Amino acid sequence: MIRFVLSLLLVSTASHSSNINIVVTDNQQVPMSNVVVYLLGKDTPAAPSNSMAIMDQVNTQFAPHILAVQKNTQVSFPNSDSIQHHVYSFSSAKAFELELYKGLRANPLLFDKLGVVEMGCNVHDWMLGYIYVVDTPYFAKTDQQGSVSMQVPDGEYIIKAWHPRISDTPESFQKTMPVQGDSHETMQVPSALLPNVNAYENNSDEFGEYE
Repeated sequence: MIRFVLSLLLVSTASHSSNINIVVTDNQQVPMSNVVVYLLGKDTPAAPSNSMAIMDQVNTQFAPHILAVQKNTQVSFPNSDSIQHHVYSFSSAKAFELELYKGLRANPLLFDKLGVVEMGCNVHDWMLGYIYVVDTPYFAKTDQQGSVSMQVPDGEYIIKAWHPRISDTPESFQKTMPVQGDSHETMQVPSALLPNVNAYENNSDEFGEYE
């Protein structure tokens, strides 16, 4: 009986999770929105084989502008516009070309390499979007206040952040943090942000100051 109780306690402890809140700011301490924040631990589970994400085209823009996915996720590229798009990427993490028509859904693409996938459109040269592939299920994008919250199993994690306007590598300002109960962390980008090359004519609520 004692062994049984101890086993239950060990399982309960191992499965306990906590909420972690992370705020990302630029080097002037201004909160940054739409930053991909991800946590790497010792035993991060792989993405399910049927994991799927969507990168749409809406009002001649990629929607979302930045999509974060776990490695081995399939991404579908619907076209919600009434016009043709020719989406492409020459990125080392994933090179592809897709001709997209209204009502014609291309087969999903598997994203099985880590890193940044920068996308454009051969028809509309102002369209620019990103897919960022991480090797963890613990990731999210910051809101307009630069904040993101995640629930993760207790343990030790490396916290990293990425955004196309951040010139520093995620490794240059990562943080190692033990998670044991709810906690709060702030990450400040070391260097000045790169110029904003995304001059959107059709802004939506999703595209904030740092989009």
